[in-house]
Amino acid sequence: MRPVFKIWLENNGKVFGEGPLEILQKVEKMGSLRSAAAQMGMSYNKAWRLIAALEERLGYHILEKRVGGASGGGSKVTSNAQQLMKRYSDFKEEAAIMLEKLYYKHFEDFEGD
Repeated sequence: MRPVFKIWLENNGKVFGEGPLEILQKVEKMGSLRSAAAQMGMSYNKAWRLIAALEERLGYHILEKRVGGASGGGSKVTSNAQQLMKRYSDFKEEAAIMLEKLYYKHFEDFEGD
């Protein structure tokens, strides 16, 4: 056995978790919400709605959008979003360590019937 957990942040609904983290990481890497969504098998429309809902619940922008044209447009993760991504990742990593310690505290000698 091993402990399994999911962590997300809420503020008038789910605000941030693994899904938003993954899409923002892909936007950082690819420079485009459309490309990030496609790589995740998600429609651009769904990704756009997800970002809009997150921004509304967070109260700040997480993507800077560049309109198309000769350079093709794209998206960039804001500094606020980068901080959120880092803090969430650090928090989740520390929570995993603590959960592992709690698991061993309560189950180390458990063998069951």
